[in-house]
Amino acid sequence: MSVFEVRRGNSPVILGFPHTGTDVPEAIKARLNDNGLKLADTDWHIHDLYDGLLDDVTTVRATFHRYVIDANRDPQGVSLYPGQNTTGLIPETDFDGVAIWKDSEQPTEADIAARLKDFHAPYHAALAAEVARVKAIHGVAVLYDCHSIRSHIPFLFEGKLPDFNIGTDMGKTCDAAIEAATVEVATSAAGYTSILNGRFKGGWTTRHYGKPADGVHAIQMELAQSSHLQTETLPFAYDEAKAERLRPHLQAILRRIEAAARSMTR
Repeated sequence: MSVFEVRRGNSPVILGFPHTGTDVPEAIKARLNDNGLKLADTDWHIHDLYDGLLDDVTTVRATFHRYVIDANRDPQGVSLYPGQNTTGLIPETDFDGVAIWKDSEQPTEADIAARLKDFHAPYHAALAAEVARVKAIHGVAVLYDCHSIRSHIPFLFEGKLPDFNIGTDMGKTCDAAIEAATVEVATSAAGYTSILNGRFKGGWTTRHYGKPADGVHAIQMELAQSSHLQTETLPFAYDEAKAERLRPHLQAILRRIEAAARSMTR
């Protein structure tokens, strides 16, 4: 089974899905404890939420779970948010700080090296290939990295997370027009809250690929799961009614980003 799925399109926009996969090889699954087996820190249903919102868009999705290895972390293990609680390249705990591995079964350095080779590197090779292909077509490419997370996680942040969490590493990863278009739609979405470069400023994917001077732009959208799930606990069921209210705003964001990208090539 492939560790990633690619759907090719010819839009200048690429959707990345590093955290919706739930595949865990049996040998790794056997080392997870009961808490780890819940796979609670999945970006539940995000690829379904975005499906069909932008015509001819390319999508690249990791099929493996972030507990196998996190495709949105620096392969060198460098923390995204120094001084703040977060999870690493292969998480040792869930987002609540609770262990996910059986005693004495925590990943070793050899595990990290093997999983970088077998999972992390192939996903990013596929993503990089699509970025290069799309840029060759348009002279510009925009990677929109799709994420979601529970709205209340005291281990990671205080209070309730806004619905739209836009990350551009303080404006470094994309052109100002792309950032502005996203912020404008999010802030004008009635009944929703939003923030730019708050707790989530863009993960490794956004920071690694976003090189506006080279014609490659990247932006991360971290959605609060309360915006599209029935509950933020098991079974993490998709809420069709919530999703149908949210999807037009996400569609507007993607269309605005695509228009901004196309204007850069005129």
